[in-house]
Amino acid sequence: QVQLVESGGGLVQPGGSLRLSCKASGSTFWIYGMGWYRQAPGKQRDMVATITSDGITNYADSVKGRFTISRDNVKSTVYLQMNSLKPEDTAVYYCNRARGSYFNWGQGTQVTVSS
Repeated sequence: QVQLVESGGGLVQPGGSLRLSCKASGSTFWIYGMGWYRQAPGKQRDMVATITSDGITNYADSVKGRFTISRDNVKSTVYLQMNSLKPEDTAVYYCNRARGSYFNWGQGTQVTVSS
């Protein structure tokens, strides 16, 4: 079973940037499409961005043009570059498979956008 560890969150002012990382254990990471998800207090967990095993990306409308997902299969890591952050981006961010049976969810990383 793949284990996921997210990092890189923090407190940032509106308009700022953060880069999230998700390190996956296991040697088969490269075959999986991966995604970033977020969950705000009192809301459901939503997909933010996905990337296929060969690098095709997809984004939620709310983050298009501001967020960029990427992956490094050698490092078994997925990244989320977040620019022009808004208060409504505040949430716990998680990574997991883009589709199919999810791995066990990691602890997530908190992103807070506030002045």
